[in-house]
Amino acid sequence: MGKYNFDAIVDRRGTSCLKYDFAMKRKGRDDLLPMWVADMDFPLPEEILNVFHNRISHGIFGYSDPTDPYYAALNKWFSTHYGYTIEPEWISVPCGVVFALATAVKAFTEPGDACIIQQPVYYPFREVIENGDRKLVNSQLRYENGRYTMNYEDFEQKVVENNVKLYILCNPHNPVGRVWTKDELVRIADICLKHGVTMLVDEVHADFIYPGHKFTSFMTLDEKYREKLIVCTSPSKTFNVAGLQPASIIMPNPEVKAKFETEKAAAGYSNAPIMSLLATTTCYEMGSDWVAELVAYITENKNYFKKFVEENFPKAYFVEPEGTYLIWVDFSAYGYSDEELEHIMLEEAHLWLDSGKIFGPATAQFERFNIACPRSTIETALNQLKEALDNHKKW
Repeated sequence: MGKYNFDAIVDRRGTSCLKYDFAMKRKGRDDLLPMWVADMDFPLPEEILNVFHNRISHGIFGYSDPTDPYYAALNKWFSTHYGYTIEPEWISVPCGVVFALATAVKAFTEPGDACIIQQPVYYPFREVIENGDRKLVNSQLRYENGRYTMNYEDFEQKVVENNVKLYILCNPHNPVGRVWTKDELVRIADICLKHGVTMLVDEVHADFIYPGHKFTSFMTLDEKYREKLIVCTSPSKTFNVAGLQPASIIMPNPEVKAKFETEKAAAGYSNAPIMSLLATTTCYEMGSDWVAELVAYITENKNYFKKFVEENFPKAYFVEPEGTYLIWVDFSAYGYSDEELEHIMLEEAHLWLDSGKIFGPATAQFERFNIACPRSTIETALNQLKEALDNHKKW
């Protein structure tokens, strides 16, 4: 038994919570168990909340910027958990990682330029490209024997054919759960360096790594790749503080940083919110023990989920994750239409999930589950799904 209780149920309804409070507005019914958006149902530990309370009691919340303790906290966490350190002048502090993605697209490409992603992948990658009037290029990940890998030949061919300017990478990968190895990262980075492609790397799930796997940050690769590198980091997933919009964007090349800062200023954004800065500093200073227990708990959630799927859903395939708290399940062998599968999940199982179709057109028969919740929530969800699949009469 650890110090922290991750089995406790915290009622999040009525808190303007996107995960729980918008089912009727978004899905047309309010009896859904939500396991969709990637935030956790665990409160922060008291030692961190006490720092928040003390700051709030000061009563003044004016303009703010990072100070030395902020950068020290980054270096403490990055060096301990990922094996690198940063210089303060490398860091930009925008209002969240997705804003940083959109800013980078505008800073390093022009309207009509091509940007490449590898679907199925976190759907805002596609959105920031298309909404920015850039050309979306997809190099589909290979899905063979239940595992995803990169298609390097296809990737390089599309980079050349489309004169790609920017590549957005997800590591650890959302939704398929891959934690890319050093060799995989070097191979894709070499292609980008060869063709002058700027690399925009989202590493926000880096603290959720399952036993037997190792996270490799792009910042630990050869320094030659830093010439055209932007690394997105945040405590948002690790500590469930996404609503505070924290982010620390790493750009070792001063020319890259200057372009990013110019575009950020053009969007009218300058000073970071005080609670965002406080969350980053405090969580990284004080949160290691809590995260260790959290990851162990989520690992057991993953093991429970896998066993249940294998024992109760004979036609479903559990894609073994190497990282993240997101589970990717292939339901294609059931033979349902895309519409029928969604009807089962929503109207019969009463689950609010993220359909695979939002991560790319080839994965509409997949569903993404968020297991960063008490075990009892997972048990309820899987039993509801089992009843729906057992009782469903094919259309």
